[in-house]
Amino acid sequence: MAPQSRHDPPPRPRSVRSDGVETRAQILQVAGRLFAEKGFERTTSREICQAAGANMAAVNYHFGSREGLYEAVLVEAHGQLVRLDDLAAIGRVGDAPQARLRAVIRLLAQRASVQEVPWGLRILVHEMMVAPSPHMAVLMRKAVLPKIQIMMSIVAEVLGLPADHPAVQRSLALVVLPCIMMTIVPRELFRQVVPAVHDYAQGLVDDMTRYALAGLEAVAQAHGAITMSTADALSCSDVTPRAKPTSV
Repeated sequence: MAPQSRHDPPPRPRSVRSDGVETRAQILQVAGRLFAEKGFERTTSREICQAAGANMAAVNYHFGSREGLYEAVLVEAHGQLVRLDDLAAIGRVGDAPQARLRAVIRLLAQRASVQEVPWGLRILVHEMMVAPSPHMAVLMRKAVLPKIQIMMSIVAEVLGLPADHPAVQRSLALVVLPCIMMTIVPRELFRQVVPAVHDYAQGLVDDMTRYALAGLEAVAQAHGAITMSTADALSCSDVTPRAKPTSV
């Protein structure tokens, strides 16, 4: 082959292949559905690869092992409820903490209003409530704790207390747990028992924000912190305070 001339254009760089990224994502989704249906112990790497149309060695190549795949599935499952990037974006916004808290509540409420229950929810319920496994530690470290820290900092700002104050942890639980409950409860039950929760998403976010801010104001006062009044906080969080009924 003739040597390259100094006037010849330089060789084109090879394009980055997306095959590996797509294969990994495909395996992750297929494994998630199979783990949700059959459980970790009864799902083999072979059937995951066959269902994903991937090479039999793909699980070890992309995740190191079946256990590594399950840990990645757990992190993805938690991301189906709330993405770390979404929370991080809310945390970076320069709005008042009350407005950022409302954004968090809206994000969680939106996940709870999705019609089809994602496979990730079934895996998380099984992992957290039915049969916790040693892989729970990875889920906590990679998915849960980073999100908790963001939400904790927002609640601490609303309360006017240090982030490590016990009241901040308790208050965060009181704000987040109702959202988790709405995610877990079957959608049809909401339609039959409390249809306003299911059908009026914007009103739900507004009322949850009112409820949370009023409770946080009471907690802050109980611990001697100076905080914004609920009425002022509502104006900062794009929730219009409801007018008081006039007496007759």
